[in-house]
Amino acid sequence: MISPVSVKIEQFFSKYPRRSYPKGQILVFADESPDHIFYLVKGKVRKYDVSYRGDEVVVNVFKPLTFFPMSWVINRTPNKYFYKTEEETELHIVPVDETLEFVKANPDVLLDLLSRLYEGMEGLLGKMVQLMSGTAKSRLIYELIMECRRFGLQQKDGSYQLSTSEVDIAARSGLSRETVSREMQKIKEQGLVSVGHSGIVVNDAPALEAALGAEV
Repeated sequence: MISPVSVKIEQFFSKYPRRSYPKGQILVFADESPDHIFYLVKGKVRKYDVSYRGDEVVVNVFKPLTFFPMSWVINRTPNKYFYKTEEETELHIVPVDETLEFVKANPDVLLDLLSRLYEGMEGLLGKMVQLMSGTAKSRLIYELIMECRRFGLQQKDGSYQLSTSEVDIAARSGLSRETVSREMQKIKEQGLVSVGHSGIVVNDAPALEAALGAEV
């Protein structure tokens, strides 16, 4: 069931132009100050930086019914990241000032935004713990767990089908592609995940979380 605040947000953003973008389209470049906000209605958009080696380092992935970049709307924080579509995507394009006025005039929308922000912060803090003290295996497992929670499609048998690839997991975890492949093989041998033509399948999410606890 869609909440009243979600209906209010949808009604506001749907008044503005809706555009479609193919997979791999860069919406905002690093060091570019956007003059509008995106409201995502279909697809996924990744927010990322580029390492000194030229690798993408994913900071966040936005899913439908989110709007961004709000740090620019509220604080005018200079943008340091790229925003790129991960798949075929549809967004509403909304002026910055009108978005700010909408949020300020609707406390329930602001509260919903804060709720999403804190939920996202918990995920980032968990990732930070893994980066500072985890093993390569625990970092991989953490990313798989977060992928299940945010984007996974739960199947009738309780498993989760993930649309992400090992390359994506590498970009999100800060691990090399080779390390992800090696560590993935270990948890495949434990029966926790399987990899096929349809992508990654988490066979037993509770067991995967227990394995994370064992690693740390």
